[in-house]
Amino acid sequence: MERKIDKATLEGVKYEAKNFKNDSLVKWCPGCGDHAVLASLHKAMAEIGVAPEDTVVVSGIGCSSRLPYYMNTYGFHSIHGRGAAIATGVKTANPDLGVWLITGDGDCLAIGGNHFIHALRRNIDLNIVLMNNKIYGLTKGQYSPTSPRGFVTKSSPFGTVEDPFIPAELVFGARGKFFARSLDVDMKMTQECMISAAKHQGAAVLEVLVNCVIFNNGIHREYSDREIREERTIYLRHGEKMIYGKNKDKGIVLEGLQLKAVTIGQDGYTMDDILVHDAHEPSPVLHTMLAMMQDDMPLAMGVIRDVAAPSYEVAVAQQIAEVQAKSGKETLQQHLNRIATWEVK
Repeated sequence: MERKIDKATLEGVKYEAKNFKNDSLVKWCPGCGDHAVLASLHKAMAEIGVAPEDTVVVSGIGCSSRLPYYMNTYGFHSIHGRGAAIATGVKTANPDLGVWLITGDGDCLAIGGNHFIHALRRNIDLNIVLMNNKIYGLTKGQYSPTSPRGFVTKSSPFGTVEDPFIPAELVFGARGKFFARSLDVDMKMTQECMISAAKHQGAAVLEVLVNCVIFNNGIHREYSDREIREERTIYLRHGEKMIYGKNKDKGIVLEGLQLKAVTIGQDGYTMDDILVHDAHEPSPVLHTMLAMMQDDMPLAMGVIRDVAAPSYEVAVAQQIAEVQAKSGKETLQQHLNRIATWEVK
């Protein structure tokens, strides 16, 4: 189920990226991947067509969470890890608003983890952009929940001794219905994923792999470098064959219960063996396998999961309307008079 078309679109209003920018000086380090995410969001919002005055951008705390300052929309720079809770309140109070939550791997998956998973479980109609640089940048280089085992940082001088979260795995475990992944350096892909997230009715998570030039430079280099990107990543599109590689000669097949990367035309594999991506399949099993591909497999990009389900704010609004229809309109005091009360002396 896709979001209803905005009134501006119906009236033929056309937006440009500049309509969603403001004049604030962008205070991220030169070369930070957050710049590319911001530019992609401006362009995506113009194409989505929801008016700036009907859009709210909420964030928590962290480098990525400065993004609302650079938007010509309503914004809320909240407190550490609580962006999902505040965004949930905004969307529930006014379901007609387009609500975006901008967060980072530390803000979202550490102190904000509980709010994050329950926003997904409830399927509240939020567009969640999770910038993952695998480090705490604002607090100067401590390891984050997505830092790999053995990672040496200021807070783990001898290397971490724990395994990281993989955001997709957490999303699917919380019964999330939409997950996409992109790279900061691929702005076209990021923009396409943002538009797909906005069209999805429910909680939509886009993980953007971003580079922190100061504290974790090159962390995504094995996927982001232009020379090897086509060989190390696969851009999944619903209804299309899972093909990748510079020459488009590689693909993904299912053998038994495992995914396998093969070369088309070698070892007996043909185009007929290559899987077709179904982002709308209700079962998360194959989506999880695709999102978790590592090592000798390409990293899955694009919209990996996009499944229709009832959204929280719609259900709440319907419930309120049903109760009001049964009880009739009454003031708060009339309601309080009708229910049981106690006097404490």
